[in-house]
Amino acid sequence: MPRHSDRDRVRVGRLVKAHGLKGAIKLELYTDDPQRRFVPGAAFSLQVPESSPWHGRTLTLSELRWYNGAPVAFFEGVPDRTAAESLVRAILWTEADPPEDEAWYDHQLVGLDVLREGAKAGEVVRVEHLPGQDLLVVRVEDGTEVLVPFVKAIVPEVDVAAGRVTVTPPAGLFEIGEEE
Repeated sequence: MPRHSDRDRVRVGRLVKAHGLKGAIKLELYTDDPQRRFVPGAAFSLQVPESSPWHGRTLTLSELRWYNGAPVAFFEGVPDRTAAESLVRAILWTEADPPEDEAWYDHQLVGLDVLREGAKAGEVVRVEHLPGQDLLVVRVEDGTEVLVPFVKAIVPEVDVAAGRVTVTPPAGLFEIGEEE
């Protein structure tokens, strides 16, 4: 059973305001690559209240334009301002790209069990991105956090599907604070 239902999806934008009379909607982007994510034919699942007529539906982009530096989207089935206004505040989700070999999104790592010598040593609670290297922040059983360098020598295996990462830390990394 997956820990997070959104591991295979990524949030890419929010619809913020109807624009004009022909169904256009201004976007707030949550992606750094809108030219690739927002292409004609791209489909987005919607995060809207259950009471919304759009609940459970998807939107398909017909065109993305830029007005005064702001992205404005046109979607199939949104013919006018009234329909556009009914979508304001909707969050757009799309399928996540398959990660490159040895590359993962933070949301794929957070929540994974951390195994050391086959036993659970903790859980990844966040990823810190530092100039030299990334660190997995692992919460151990006593509630303290251990910073684990996210390098192949210390984290030889990441198995998102199984919900775990395997660590082979140097002596003392997980023992800090333990009585001897």
